Amino acid sequence: MRKEEYQKLVKEFTPKENKWKNAVIAFLVGGLVGFFGQVIVAILENSFALEKMEAYSWLCVILIFLASLSTALGFFDNWVSKSKAGLFLPTTGFAHSVTSAALDYRKDGFITGLGSSFFKLAGSVLLYGILSGFLLGI
Repeated sequence: MRKEEYQKLVKEFTPKENKWKNAVIAFLVGGLVGFFGQVIVAILENSFALEKMEAYSWLCVILIFLASLSTALGFFDNWVSKSKAGLFLPTTGFAHSVTSAALDYRKDGFITGLGSSFFKLAGSVLLYGILSGFLLGI
C-alpha cells in the first residue's frame, strides 16, 4: 500500500468532531468550575472567617483533593470525555496526571512503582513550565 492510499484511509476512518461544539462545552464547563470555585471561596470567607488569600489556598487544596479522589474512583476520565477540555484546568489537570501515574504503577511497590513514577506524566509539565517561566522572567 502506498503512502497516499494509507493517508486516504486514515482520513476516511478518522472520526469527525465538531470543534465549535467542543469549544462551547469546554467554555461552559470551565466557567461552571470557576463559578463553583468562587462559591467555595465565598463560603470559606463568610463561614470560616478566612482572609481572601487563605480561602484561595484552601480552594486549591479542595480542587486537588476532589480531582485526585475522582481520578482514584475512576470518574475523572469519564467527565473529561464528556466535558472536553473544560475540566483540565491547571490545578485539576495536574492533580489528575499525578494521581493517575501513581495508580498505574502502585502494583510495582512503593519505591520502584509509586515513588519513581509519581511525576512521570507531570514531569514534562514541570520542566517546561519552570523553564519557560525562567526565560520569560529574564
